Amino acid sequence: MILFCDTSALAKLFIEEEHSALMIETADRASTVAVCRIAWVELIAAMARRVREAPADSDLIDLGRNQFELSWRDFAIVEINQKLMRLAGEIAEAFALRAYDSVQLAAAKTLHDGSGQKILFACFDKRLQKASAVMGMQAVNPD
Repeated sequence: MILFCDTSALAKLFIEEEHSALMIETADRASTVAVCRIAWVELIAAMARRVREAPADSDLIDLGRNQFELSWRDFAIVEINQKLMRLAGEIAEAFALRAYDSVQLAAAKTLHDGSGQKILFACFDKRLQKASAVMGMQAVNPD
């Protein structure tokens, strides 16, 4: 099973948050953890924001960022190209999703359609989970 993580799910592997234990356990069971190329900037930006908003967490966030940067080479990366962007646009229109959520879902769907393996889609947004189910993917369910 391939675990595809959107950025909210990926963050839980490096920063202790609600559902981090679930994500770590799920990632440990996966043969591969996959992410979209945009996850790099999304996660770095989220970590920087957290340091600005909660300076007391800066040491833990720095540790998480270092672990993330070291782990990046171990992820299967879904690259962004025009075909994926076109699909993301269709997804945004069909499901009323935010732009980067649509890109994440398009990346997971591209992997799902091209890999021939079971893809488990990890995100923590109900609308995105519902859209992934409509598109034939199983989502990690924190409930």
